[in-house]
Amino acid sequence: MPFVDIRLAGSATREQKAALVADITQSLVERLGKPAAAVQINITELSLENYGAGGQLIADRAPSPAAALSSREDANAAVSPQ
Repeated sequence: MPFVDIRLAGSATREQKAALVADITQSLVERLGKPAAAVQINITELSLENYGAGGQLIADRAPSPAAALSSREDANAAVSPQ
């Protein structure tokens, strides 16, 4: 029985987590021949204030250009009908 433990710095939407679970399960089925019902996946979301790297809390780091772009795209998607 495969056990997969995912730790995310920050959070993900329910839809994103459901897609991760589906994708990882399918990969284990295809790559290892495991039955989907046997795959166990745990997702833990870590508060950016409870996780550090390089001697600094992640919450205190300046946002990366990619993260800033992603935030702007998310905000635009929320207000722009598609």
